[in-house]
Amino acid sequence: MKPPCDIAAYYWPAYHDEPRWRRFMPEGEGEWQTIRQARPKFPGHWQPRVPLWGYGDEADPEVMAQKIAAAASHGVNVFIFDWYWYENQPFLEEALSRGFLGAKNNDQCRFFVMWANHDASTLWDLDASHEYKLVWPGAVDRAAFEAATNRLIERFFGHPSYYCIEGKPVLSIYEIGTLIKGLGGLEATREALDGLRERVRRAGFPGLHLQAILWGNIPASLSMVPGDRTQTQGHTLRQLGFDSLTNYQWCHYVRPQGPYAEWGETAIAAWGKWAGEFSIPFYPHVSIGWDTNPRFKEALQDLVTGSTPELFGAFLRRAMRFVEDGKLSPRLITVNSWNEWSESSYLEPDTVYGMQYLEAVRAALAQGPA
Repeated sequence: MKPPCDIAAYYWPAYHDEPRWRRFMPEGEGEWQTIRQARPKFPGHWQPRVPLWGYGDEADPEVMAQKIAAAASHGVNVFIFDWYWYENQPFLEEALSRGFLGAKNNDQCRFFVMWANHDASTLWDLDASHEYKLVWPGAVDRAAFEAATNRLIERFFGHPSYYCIEGKPVLSIYEIGTLIKGLGGLEATREALDGLRERVRRAGFPGLHLQAILWGNIPASLSMVPGDRTQTQGHTLRQLGFDSLTNYQWCHYVRPQGPYAEWGETAIAAWGKWAGEFSIPFYPHVSIGWDTNPRFKEALQDLVTGSTPELFGAFLRRAMRFVEDGKLSPRLITVNSWNEWSESSYLEPDTVYGMQYLEAVRAALAQGPA
């Protein structure tokens, strides 16, 4: 039976070992190292977050199969894999290429890629996180752009479980401004994207569905080039030919402080404005929480408290209402996230709530729009 909505959870592929990851996570288990070491920094601070399933290697197909089975049985039917390209090669790709694609049940859950084209910095290094230093730039030139996207076309777009809209594989871009900066401006970026669309068509698809991650408030510039105030978000997206929009995290446009319920109310108040402002579909997003203290030695005050499965489920039902009222097709909702443990925003079961966040998804789908 077709689900009432596609629930697409972002997947942070940080919990496996690879040689370049050891620069930040030398113990060989990826960011589980950071999660294990987390401690409360003030009274009532909920840390560490402990995974109910243990600290599994997500690049192991059997470990990933457990995740797929739990997701699919609770209504999370799409994973959006964060995907990285640094120094002209992929980074943290094996959770997808070895884990998910190697899992025997990967037909139960679809997936697509969000190119997480942000700079890599010392943020991932707990010993150096207090001073920001660039490690690898996220911007790419035309040659690197083509190498990266050719890999996506050849390795992933044709997989039977790849998520498509109107037969077109979906590719999400995290930072549009970084893309523009690396490719040399708006016109050059349009040429690069047109070339990508043509390569996708030559691969046998009817086209490419490009999805942009929307950050701040309209009409702030989307180019993210210093001093550029000529391109509003809507104009930039029309010029580049993007097909849809969504968010990655509520903290990108609402400061993460105070109670979860208030944070969420402020965040979802923007949906209607965006739906009216843009000429392309805006798919609603629901975040679960925010607390990045595990990544820093000092205490951070920007964090959200009071998140519960019930409140999350209520926001999810309101996203369903937005999808229904807007007659969006497909009926897509994005969620942050499946496993952002270091940001305290995850659906995976922990030792406090167990499976309750996943059960909240299943209950929301059964109850219908709020």
